[in-house]
Amino acid sequence: MDGLVNDDKRLIAESAREFLDGECPTTLVRAMEADPAGYSKELWAKVAELGWQGMCLPEKVGGSNMSLVYLGLVLQEAGRALAPLPLHSTAVASLAIARDGSEAQQQRYLPDVVAGKSVLTWAFTERDPRFIPEAIQMSARAQGDNFVLDGMKLFVDSFLAADHCLVVARTTPGSRGADGLTLFIVDARSQGISHTPLITLAKDKQCQVDFKGVQVPKANVIGRVGEAWPVVERMLDRGTALLCAQMLGATRKDVEMAIEYAKFREAFGQPIGAFQSVQHMCADMQIWVDGGELLTFEALWKMDQGLPASVEVSQAKAFCNEKCEAAIRNSQSIHGGIGFMMEFDLQLWFRRVSAWTMRMGTTFEHRARIAHALIDIPGVVVLGRPVPVVPEDAPVATARLAVAVPA
Repeated sequence: MDGLVNDDKRLIAESAREFLDGECPTTLVRAMEADPAGYSKELWAKVAELGWQGMCLPEKVGGSNMSLVYLGLVLQEAGRALAPLPLHSTAVASLAIARDGSEAQQQRYLPDVVAGKSVLTWAFTERDPRFIPEAIQMSARAQGDNFVLDGMKLFVDSFLAADHCLVVARTTPGSRGADGLTLFIVDARSQGISHTPLITLAKDKQCQVDFKGVQVPKANVIGRVGEAWPVVERMLDRGTALLCAQMLGATRKDVEMAIEYAKFREAFGQPIGAFQSVQHMCADMQIWVDGGELLTFEALWKMDQGLPASVEVSQAKAFCNEKCEAAIRNSQSIHGGIGFMMEFDLQLWFRRVSAWTMRMGTTFEHRARIAHALIDIPGVVVLGRPVPVVPEDAPVATARLAVAVPA
């Protein structure tokens, strides 16, 4: 499989790691936690010179037209360094424009992204935190040459830094599910938009964003009005797989710190790595990170090939949610009390990985999605249907029929 790392991909990953080792010390990470914007504009300009923002964007807008696997490798290194950059949010939004936007939209928004002059983000989550179409209640009504957006979005990543935001809203009143959803490119400084910074575990810059009578030109609709769900689902799948790559990079660094600590921290006259329980914890952490990488890069490779990848994306996220969390908790245990001190850098990785496991779908959501693909056979097995209640005195044949026949 081409998704496995070859010499070209290894060179990309190694060059990204070398660059971030020199440009992104933990002192910068800590400083950006306290900075209102949450990212270094100088570092953003430098990674633009390296071509990271345009890595997977078309050549016609100045991009390199590389595969998602390459971007996954870069995000993995960004996660390893905890790079305070709006790289993930910009990649998710810009790829949606590149893959599903019009020619005019691509030419208007993407060249500035490639040049490092523009930051993008996206907004989906509302009061119902699930990544399903039924969760969208935000409205958009047509008015002349514009749509008028009203509603609220939660946990919008890098909004304070963003120039434009991709927003999912319901353009058909009374519609349900995937029907009537539309995806808009919204100027983040539009009149009627207000934001409230959220305090998060990772101390990253997420916001609640309120839209009150926000006017968006009809030319800013991505795809067809009322038919955006397939576009949105593809956007979320790409974003989820790329987040897994970022999470795995951070987790691997955390694991390496724990293994190194186990070699030299002594207890009872010998390194703690000499104890079998610690050895097994280290082995488990390595297995979990390697397994997560295989699932994640298989999903990215399949999307590159234009193959269905929804199940693979959910497999990767469900696995990474559980195993990355378990790995960083093992690391905390191996480090002991020092691992819980804010002055010690380990907590930087712990907080971010823990926060990322809760973004873009919980383990429960992704398991449900996998189960739906495996088991939901129309007319035979319908997930979520209540188990039939059969009276205790009902004949055996009736009871069997009630269980076997769909309601």
